[in-house]
Amino acid sequence: MLSTTLHTLRTRRVTFAGSFVALTLGVALIAVMGLALASSLDAPDRGPERFAAAPVVVRGQDTFEVPTSIGDRTQKLAQPRAVPDATVAKLRDLGTVVEDRSFAVRAAGGPADLVGHPWSTSAFAPYELDAGRAPEAADEVVVSGDWARPGTRVRTDGGTVRVVGTVAGLGFENAVFYTDTRAAALSPRSLQLVVDADAAAVRETVRGREGVQVLTGDARRYADADPDRDSEALTAMNAMFGTAGGVAGFVSVFVVASTFAFAVAQRRREFGLLRTAGATPAQIRRMVVSEALMVGLLASAAGCVLGSYGAPMLAEWAVDERLAPRWFSIGDYTWPYHMAFWTGLFVALCGAVAASWRAGRTGLTEALREAAVDTRAMTRGRWLLGAALLITAAVTLVLDLVTNPSDLLQRKIYVSRPMLLITAVALLAPVLVRPLVRLIAWLPAQLPGASGMLVRENATAGVRRTAAVAAPVLVTVALAGSLLGATATLDEAKATEVREQTAADFVVTPAGDAGFDDATLNRLAAVSGAEVFASSSSAVYVLEEGVALIRSDARAVDPGPLVATARLPLAAGNVSDLDDDSIIVNEEWEKHTVGDRVDVWLGDGTKKSLKIAAVMTVGTGDNGVYVTPRNAPAAPVDRVDVRLVDAAGTGTVAAGLREAVRASGGEVLTRDAWVRQTYPESDRTTRTGFFLVLGIALLYTGISLANTMVMATSDRVRDLAVLRLAGATTWQVLRLVGAEALMVVTVGGVLGVLAAGLNLTGMWAALGLLSVGTSIEMPWTALAAAMGACAVLAVISAVVPAGLALRRRAVEPAGVHD
Repeated sequence: MLSTTLHTLRTRRVTFAGSFVALTLGVALIAVMGLALASSLDAPDRGPERFAAAPVVVRGQDTFEVPTSIGDRTQKLAQPRAVPDATVAKLRDLGTVVEDRSFAVRAAGGPADLVGHPWSTSAFAPYELDAGRAPEAADEVVVSGDWARPGTRVRTDGGTVRVVGTVAGLGFENAVFYTDTRAAALSPRSLQLVVDADAAAVRETVRGREGVQVLTGDARRYADADPDRDSEALTAMNAMFGTAGGVAGFVSVFVVASTFAFAVAQRRREFGLLRTAGATPAQIRRMVVSEALMVGLLASAAGCVLGSYGAPMLAEWAVDERLAPRWFSIGDYTWPYHMAFWTGLFVALCGAVAASWRAGRTGLTEALREAAVDTRAMTRGRWLLGAALLITAAVTLVLDLVTNPSDLLQRKIYVSRPMLLITAVALLAPVLVRPLVRLIAWLPAQLPGASGMLVRENATAGVRRTAAVAAPVLVTVALAGSLLGATATLDEAKATEVREQTAADFVVTPAGDAGFDDATLNRLAAVSGAEVFASSSSAVYVLEEGVALIRSDARAVDPGPLVATARLPLAAGNVSDLDDDSIIVNEEWEKHTVGDRVDVWLGDGTKKSLKIAAVMTVGTGDNGVYVTPRNAPAAPVDRVDVRLVDAAGTGTVAAGLREAVRASGGEVLTRDAWVRQTYPESDRTTRTGFFLVLGIALLYTGISLANTMVMATSDRVRDLAVLRLAGATTWQVLRLVGAEALMVVTVGGVLGVLAAGLNLTGMWAALGLLSVGTSIEMPWTALAAAMGACAVLAVISAVVPAGLALRRRAVEPAGVHD
């Protein structure tokens, strides 16, 4: 049996080379994603950055705890508290106190992430001047990096300033240093300060002050702007690589199993000859499994080696795209190689075992058949598995729609759900191939000449071959349509929701995080023909089920302006009933009955009992809650809604609004422009993750498509020879082969669009049940690009081997082997 296996591997090298390539790439993908996932599990301890040279940092309360039956629950405050003035006064008795401030700065020609600080805090990083001098006037600044030199005048959102010095960048921020007085004017609130005194004395001074923190040593990193950014970035990467790994595993298993099954199906006549020669069904099965074992061992090993080279390249790309911290690299892990190797071998054996049962049932007369028509493309097992997966997908969808439709809007759901349906459609594809091919080829078959008819008949005669070659196209198109379509549909639903809830003609937003000051608000209110309504962003926290401390984004606004500028999707209650003792919640809250009282914690951690004045529908999950400004202490005004009054001209009012915010900085947008800017698309990490997933899928399925086309074309050498003997020229045969390749790609694309459409229909139905009316957003451009790439690969992979085969004389390819 071993000698027979080795001889078969040598003589059917094209078929087994195709299986080897598919499995090697699949194992490499799993290894790369496994290594990236393992390397993103832990973040190394990071030391302080901005305050590496600071003796002691004192920070106000920025978190709060709520005791529960299973332990304390902690949340970050939306409005952190400053260090109390009395405490600051006592600290000044111990030594020098420097108040720290951080605020966003927008500068023409500068980096997008500029942040402003007082110059006196520069020594704590420490920053050192490498050109110029320290700022001394309100319009003087020192910048980090080389984007501006001393003497340069720069227009910022806080006015035009002159660069008088530069410091070398330290890598963790792009800083702009003002005088302490000017920084205090731009950012009045100081949440932390540096004390030049003994740490023990500082702790004794702040003892008993609730929430005040004393940071020394490595703990000073918690005073940095984003102390958890490394762990948060790794969490996002972990989710991205986990998603990509899951999709890569699904695609590789799907394609490998399909390739191995197709490779066995190609050898029907060969198995018939072996049965005629006396081979038993068990011997046929053992031979097929032995071949798969040898190919699986070699390909899995090669895939692990290839993955060891691909993983560092992926890590470097993630760093370059700023998806990963600068220090991120692939660690020394072995379990991803084990997982990839044994998964590859297992899939190869499973695909071969499943196909070997069919091979063992090959009849003795198969060796005598000249026709290559697939009389039974669907086995009983394929019918059962395909139907079971399709029913499972339908039942789970209905259950989610009935019980909790908002679950269908969660990323982990709309990323994983398509796999089930794609697999079901692929398994049932042979049933759909014949009618689909006849539909697509109906018009070409009516044209003069036999080409259209031959394309149709060849595709329908070899249903198994057509389905196998179309499988990679189906996966690529279905994934692109499902993932990109889901995010586009959800983005459009969110934009529609916000557009319908906003009745303002203009929306004015501040340039920085400090919000609008009173002077700016007064200037806006004085604009003729405009009625302005200010609101603030905050948060409200509620304890759900007694153990989960949940944060809800809150919008703080007076009831009158809320009625005038918003059309909230209310399920119960009235907006006008909102007052300082009440709150508007949504149906996601455990308590959401109008008139009930609910215990909440405000944005600064203050606990309060509020009455439910109204309840909103769930929508896309971004409805949040509404409170009055009194229940959002210290929240800056970050949005001003404007309505036109007295038939005022749009252009005149817009000009007046822009003039009102010119001094402090701000942007005046129409309602539609504000909606587009606020909800343009999914966040960058999600988009990049999806493009990574789709890039992997397209690359792998593209190679697999080319691989399968080569295998399929090599198996049709006899058919091509018959065409040549019938009088067809070489170019006519090649055109026919190319047209057949395009037909197969079209079949796969249509099936992929069908699967994607079914997936998106589920999301659309969920949005409808959540009272969000929107349309299904199918990413036709991306689908056309994917199908175009598949078409080019398929045509080249079919025409090139066919051209090479046609170089031989037409009577030569009468043998069985390739």
